[in-house]
Amino acid sequence: MYLATVVGDVVSTHKNERLQGKKLLLVRRLDLDLEPEGVEVIALDVVDAGVGDRVLVVQEGSSARKIFDDPWIPVQAVIVGVLDRVDIRGKRVL
Repeated sequence: MYLATVVGDVVSTHKNERLQGKKLLLVRRLDLDLEPEGVEVIALDVVDAGVGDRVLVVQEGSSARKIFDDPWIPVQAVIVGVLDRVDIRGKRVL
């Protein structure tokens, strides 16, 4: 699980039938200083996040399959929360 920023929408006219009606977003991981790091990842959104939101991402296939109760859904990363606040070692960073 990690913190990320939503940096874009992913639009697909053709996709796996198990993803029909589901929203895909492009996210970029954040370090503990809330600075971007690494590369972007496509994540399935279950919390109605949008571009610019800071979010909590689970990147592990079996978690996604449990969230959707679908053992065959082709998903690895899922946005599971929109961040309201982040405290690190007693100090508020967001």
